[in-house]
Amino acid sequence: MWCNKYYTKRSACYVPQKTPNLNGRIRLSIVDTYYDKAKKCSRQKTVESIGWLDELEKKYDDPIAHFQKRVEQLKAEKAARQAPIHFTFYDSDRLCLGDKLRKNFGYAALSQIYHELGLHTFLTNRQRRSKEQYDANTIMKMLVYSRLLFPASKKSSYDDREHFFEKTDYSLDDVYRCLSFLDKHKENLQIWLNDHIKENYGRDTSLIYYDVTNYYFETDEQTDFLRKGVSKEHRPNPIVQMGLFMDNQGIPITYELFPGNTNNCLTYRPNFGRIKKQFDLGRVISVADKGMTTGDNIWYTINTPTHDGYVFSMSIRGAEKSIKDYVLEQEGYEWLGTEYKRKSRKSPRTIQVSSVSGKKIKKQVNEKQVVFWSEKYAKRAKAEREAALTKARDLAKNPENYTRATSYGAAKYVKK
Repeated sequence: MWCNKYYTKRSACYVPQKTPNLNGRIRLSIVDTYYDKAKKCSRQKTVESIGWLDELEKKYDDPIAHFQKRVEQLKAEKAARQAPIHFTFYDSDRLCLGDKLRKNFGYAALSQIYHELGLHTFLTNRQRRSKEQYDANTIMKMLVYSRLLFPASKKSSYDDREHFFEKTDYSLDDVYRCLSFLDKHKENLQIWLNDHIKENYGRDTSLIYYDVTNYYFETDEQTDFLRKGVSKEHRPNPIVQMGLFMDNQGIPITYELFPGNTNNCLTYRPNFGRIKKQFDLGRVISVADKGMTTGDNIWYTINTPTHDGYVFSMSIRGAEKSIKDYVLEQEGYEWLGTEYKRKSRKSPRTIQVSSVSGKKIKKQVNEKQVVFWSEKYAKRAKAEREAALTKARDLAKNPENYTRATSYGAAKYVKK
C-alpha cells in the first residue's frame, strides 16, 4: 500500500505504510510525508502505529482499506489546521484615542521576581486571620508594578490599574487602608525579603551603602513626625527623613523613617545598629557621603563586636591643616591617565566623640586617607559655582524676584 507518488509532492500528506522486520513480518503504520525546506528533501514521521498485518487480517477482511478511512480523517484534520484564518473588521470597530484598552505585558518579568521573593505568600499568610475585606497581595502587586513602570501617586496608580492583567475589584479606599496593613508588617516583611534574596540571588554585604533622602507633604501643618527641615527639593513644606541601606549589588537591605527635622548624621547609628542585629550581616564596611562623617558615627562603627569599617567622604575645606597640606602637596600623586590622579596614606586622626554625659571627648583613629583629583569633576564644580555666582549677582540686583526657596544656592554669596 506504500505509494511512491507521494514522494514527488512537496505538500505534506498522510499515507499508510507497511514495514517488514528481519523475520519478514510486516507492521502497518500511518506516516506523514512532508518536504523539509531546511534540508531540501522529503522526510516522514510516524503518526500512528497500527499493528502487525498478520494479526490485523484476522480482524478485518482488508486492513489497509479499513485504515484508509483513518488516513482520510487525519488528512482532513490537517487541512483544517493549515487553512487560512480570515478576520472581518468594520469601520465601527476602530479604537479611539481615549479608550483605555492597552495592556502592559512586560511586567511579567517583574511578576516573576515578585513571586520568587514569596511576597504573595507573606501577604496571604498575614492577612488570613485579619478582618480586612480587600486583598493585600493584589493591591501590593499593583503598587509595586506601577512604582517601577509608571511612578506616580497612589491615586494615579489606582486609576491606571487596568494596565495589568490582574484583579481590579478593589477601591481607592482599599488602597489607602492597605497602607496601614503594610506598615504594620513592614519589619517582618523586610526580614522575609532579605532571607529570600539571600536564598534566590545571594547577598554581598562586604560593602553596604547608606544615604538619606526626604519626602515633602502638601501641607503646612506639622506633627511629631512631619517636621520642617532641610528639604532635598528646597521646599518649605514639612518633610519626613528616610535612611536607606543597600548591599554591594545595589539591592536595598532596609530603611528607616525619621522626623523631618532630624539631622542626616543622626540617622546613621540607629539604622546601622538595627541592620547588624536583624539581618545578621557579619563584618561590613559602610560607604556614605560626608553627611555621615562625624566622630560619633566613626567611633560607633569601628567599636561594634565585629569591628566594622567605613569609607566616608570628607570635605577638605573643613579639614584640619595637616590634611589640607597633604592634599595640596603635589608629591606622591599617581596619575591614572591624563585626567585623574590620586594618592593615599595611613595616618592617625583625632575625632570628637560624645560621652554618655553628652560631653565631647577626643579619640584617635588610624585611617587610610585617600585623596583624588579629577579634571571632569573639577570642571563640573567650576560650572556649578559659576551658575551659583550668576544667580547671586541677579539676586543682589533684583531681590524682589526671589523667595527663600528660589534663592537657594545663591544667597550665601550675597552680603546683606
